[in-house]
Parts: sequence; structure tokens; C-alpha cells
Amino acid sequence: MPALSPSHHTLVQTLLSRGPLKEDDFHKVFMGVTGKSPGSHKQLFNDYLLKINKELSYVQFELRGCRNQYDGKVYYGVVNNVADEQSKLGTKYSVPQIAFYKGIIEAIVQDANAYGSISNIDALNIRLDNQTGMASQSQGSASQVPPAFRNFTISQKEKTLGDLVEDQWLCFMPEGSIGLGVRSFLDLRSWFRSNGVPSCDVCNEAGVKAELCQKENCTVRIHCYCLKKKFSQRRVERVCPGCGSEWHLPVSKVEAVEDEEEKETTGSTQRQLTLSGTTTRKRSRSCKTEVETVEVGSSQASNSICDLRRTTRSSTRLR
Repeated sequence: MPALSPSHHTLVQTLLSRGPLKEDDFHKVFMGVTGKSPGSHKQLFNDYLLKINKELSYVQFELRGCRNQYDGKVYYGVVNNVADEQSKLGTKYSVPQIAFYKGIIEAIVQDANAYGSISNIDALNIRLDNQTGMASQSQGSASQVPPAFRNFTISQKEKTLGDLVEDQWLCFMPEGSIGLGVRSFLDLRSWFRSNGVPSCDVCNEAGVKAELCQKENCTVRIHCYCLKKKFSQRRVERVCPGCGSEWHLPVSKVEAVEDEEEKETTGSTQRQLTLSGTTTRKRSRSCKTEVETVEVGSSQASNSICDLRRTTRSSTRLR
């Protein structure tokens, strides 16, 4: 198998040194090393990523694309494919810190409301007792909880939170709560599935931050950006794809959808007209512009990355 060229090396080294990059930034790096735009040379872009992943697979790494569920944007990063949770964070973090991170992740993904975050206070109050299996094969007795877990102080938790946010494993939300970082979305895709995190009914990715069907006992959840894409078509009936009940969108989302429909029907000229006796209002957009889901893996050599569609839903259970 031919070795990777300097251009391939540059792409990998950029992601390793700078961490996950937004799609636009990664495309700029690609254009800088190849002189070609990914938008007009999609096949070349895909071939580069597939060749990189064939080489990275020997050391169980992968160059992957994913969507940040808070801003709807696509990011690229190099991830570890080893299933062990401790190896996910590497050796920088201690066992208690990894257990703390795992406790936060579990608290976020197990939220039945799919808010995608927990308060800072709730995060600091995470107990490590349930994570003792990561350090020992104890039988759950309080006396057998490792001292490092019992002595993990609030100040240590606060410092760990800061480190996890800086390394993009977690993020601070605008309202002061804590959410998943882009690295978690990149690295934990298989973990979400194996731990029964409900998936989005549209894109089949884990619905960590999503909108829920309002009908009782209906478990359908849809990402905000997927919701906009699904209901932005004028002829599409706004009903739950699971139970068929009417999907009541929050006002801000309704306005965003209506604004999208206006753009399709009126055109840029009509939008500039000023009608007497009318007032304008600002429409708030809570959903970001939709981009096609990107997923890069060594098993996808025959598929176009940007045109990948999922047709099945995972049916995993919580352990």
C-alpha cells in the first residue's frame, strides 16, 4: 500500500495539533495543501479521507466527521476507535477524573427531556461511587470505594471541569450549564448506541440535545436542525413521524420555518418591498442551517461521504 503523501500528513497533523475543526476550517486546510476546493472536488476530498483512514486503521484511529448538536455545525477530528472508556481520554486524566467525566456524560444522556446539559451544581455533586468498577472489581461496598474516589474534592472537580472544557470533551452552555463537547460527539458515537441513548428519528444519530414529541408515551425525538429540514417543506405535514400526532413547534421554530417558506415563494426582490401600514418584526432563529451529515470510516470506501444516508435505527438497551 502506498505511503501517505505530505498533504495527507498535513491534514492529520493539523487535526492532532489543533483538535477538532469546523467543516469550513478543515476545508480551508485541505484547499491549502491540495489547491482544490472540497466543494467542487468532492471525489478527491473523499479519496483523501478514505486513504488516510486506511492507514490510521492500523493503529485503531479514524478521521471522522460529526455534527455538534448544539450549533448544528459539522466538525472533523481524529478519534480513538478503542472501546475502552479510559483509553478515550488518554493518559492525561487520572482514574477519578475519568470516572467524573463518565458520570457527567451519563447524567446528560439519561435526561428524559433531552436538554443535552446539566447544571454546574449537579455536575459538581456527581458521585463517583457508581464508577468504582473502573478502578477495581469491588462489590459496591462503601468501604471498598477507592480512596482516590472518596477524596476527590469539589475543587478537584472544578479544575477537572475546566480541563475537560478546554480539551473540548465538555462545554459551558450560555445559560451556565454544562453540555457535551465536540470531542464527545466525535468519540462516543458507538458508546451512545451501546448504552441505549435514543436516536433522532430523522438522522439516526444519538438525540442528546433534541426536541421531543409532545404526546404522552411517544418516544420520538428529533434534533433541532433535523426538525427544520423536515418541516421546512411547504407540503410536508407537521406531524410526529412516530405516532402521527400534530407536532407543536415552539414559536421561535415556527417563525424560522415560516421564514424559510417565505424565501422560497417571494424571492429576494419581494423581500425588499415596504408595504404601507405594516410593521416588520425580527424573527429569531433557534435552528441552524442544515448540512448533510458527514461520517468517515474505513468501511465506507464505496460510499460518497457527503451523500451517506442511514436507513436503520439502532435498538440498543441501557445497561
